[in-house]
Amino acid sequence: MTFLPQAKRFDWSNLWIRVASAAVLVPAVLWAVWTEASWPFLLMVSIAAALLAIEWGGMSAPRAPARVSAAITVAVLCGVFLAHDGQFPLGWAAVGVGALLAALIARGISEHPADAAFGVVYVGAPCLCLIWVRSTPQGQWWTLMLFAVTWAADIAAFGVGNALKGPKLWPRFSPNKTWSGFVGGLIGAFAVGALMTFAPPFRLNPVAAGVIGLLGGLATMAGDLWESMLKRRFGVKDSGDLIPGHGGLLDRVDGLMFAVVVVAAARLVNHLGWDH
Repeated sequence: MTFLPQAKRFDWSNLWIRVASAAVLVPAVLWAVWTEASWPFLLMVSIAAALLAIEWGGMSAPRAPARVSAAITVAVLCGVFLAHDGQFPLGWAAVGVGALLAALIARGISEHPADAAFGVVYVGAPCLCLIWVRSTPQGQWWTLMLFAVTWAADIAAFGVGNALKGPKLWPRFSPNKTWSGFVGGLIGAFAVGALMTFAPPFRLNPVAAGVIGLLGGLATMAGDLWESMLKRRFGVKDSGDLIPGHGGLLDRVDGLMFAVVVVAAARLVNHLGWDH
């Protein structure tokens, strides 16, 4: 009988660094989401897009990271600014055209065109979804739920996984993640999604919100595993060293980049009877 390998113990030495980093970043994110002015949120998304593009260029185009990063940044920011202006079809078109142009630039400097094109979509699609979710009615609440569900999934998976340990989830790509953490993360995301509906005036059925939270939590962990696969492919441990204790920005928001697509889809079909 074959047994799954057990997860290693977590290195607690940098825990306080991780907590301190979160203590600085979380209030800034919450303020940008909740403030009535739209420019702080646009600034946050724009800075994040540029940093993610830089990290992607550094991982995927080691011979010419600056030029690939610049191409991805320009393409994504064009889409972001158009979306912020309410021109969402043009924003998505900008991402598509930008992906093609980034591929051509990468090909011209002997880098992988597919990686450059994917970088535009990988960074651009979540950014446009994030802009759109916040622009909808009650968009601030939906955006807060997105962040809350993502953080809950990460924290619950981390806590439960380290407390219970047990078999690894996918040891080939992510040796420290466990099945117990996976289940714990889903439960945490479901609970937080449902609890968000008790904060008026957020109009959503608690069960439906819990399901959205569950799907968002599943997407969060899928995004985390996806980035682990990408890092393994590119031969890097972290996407960067921007955030103390966490690595690069991509290491911190990989799950959010998948979860925002799920929440945006849920927001799109919200008219099917999920309101109170």
